[in-house]
Amino acid sequence: MTPKNIFITGATGHVGRSLIPALAGRGHKVRALVRAGSEARLPAGCESIVGNALDANTYADKISAGDTLVHLVGVTHPSPAKAEQFRTIDLKSALEAVSAAEKAGVKHLVYVSVAQPAPVRKAYIEARSEAEAAIRSTGIPSTILRPWYVLGPGRLWPIFLIPMYKLMEIIPSTCESARRLGLVSIKQMVATLCAAIENPPPEIRIVTVPEIRGALAAT
Repeated sequence: MTPKNIFITGATGHVGRSLIPALAGRGHKVRALVRAGSEARLPAGCESIVGNALDANTYADKISAGDTLVHLVGVTHPSPAKAEQFRTIDLKSALEAVSAAEKAGVKHLVYVSVAQPAPVRKAYIEARSEAEAAIRSTGIPSTILRPWYVLGPGRLWPIFLIPMYKLMEIIPSTCESARRLGLVSIKQMVATLCAAIENPPPEIRIVTVPEIRGALAAT
């Protein structure tokens, strides 16, 4: 495996804190965007790049042609009350990342979106769908991951829903939606992201919950 140069936005978040050590441990060179004063929050194994995820001009020149850009920025614990933030933070940061990727000429763009369609999280899904559309319009080879809820430290309460999910998965009328909107672990997400980064697609690749769940078995 050839080591890759990877630029990550949202590196201090739930997924980023686990992904960076995994990538560094696999021999990749990681640079991580971070706000001024938050450098200490970055995990070991990366070079910090100070900038603003909502303004590509503050970091685009730090991305090199041929890099892999991984965009992880997003509002924590999405809820209907955060609808405005989905546009001013989630969507805005994604569009800025797309702009930076185009300017730099990145080789591969990786974006964590959300499972869809779904009966809830309408505003959240709309913002993520617009970001996906922007990514598609660039023509850059891209991987779009669509998890629903990522379990991990501080995010374990949904495990109480697992029995309900198991039941729904065996009922024909709810089977497909239960699988598409299922829970995934942080280990599964990291394994999926590592595999995606190391195996870029020729065009656009969509990775759904069932595929994320199978990531560890495939390693």
